[in-house]
Amino acid sequence: MGGVSIWHWIVVGIVVMLLFGRGKISELMGDVAKGIKSFKQGMADESAEAAKPAEPVKTIEAPAQTAQAPQAAPAAEPKAH
Repeated sequence: MGGVSIWHWIVVGIVVMLLFGRGKISELMGDVAKGIKSFKQGMADESAEAAKPAEPVKTIEAPAQTAQAPQAAPAAEPKAH
């Protein structure tokens, strides 16, 4: 009781093959492989971004405001008709 022999694994394998078929299992394993490759590539890209130094932040300074008296607008000349 409770022991798992090779015969149990063979029966489980046959049941899985009957349920999913050989084509479905190979497609599933192919999809898993693509997912693993994509994950590894994403991790490599992330570590490459972390390895390069960050660019310095550029600050924009506002020009110093000076207190100036407002200039008077030039007087408008009357129009001749």
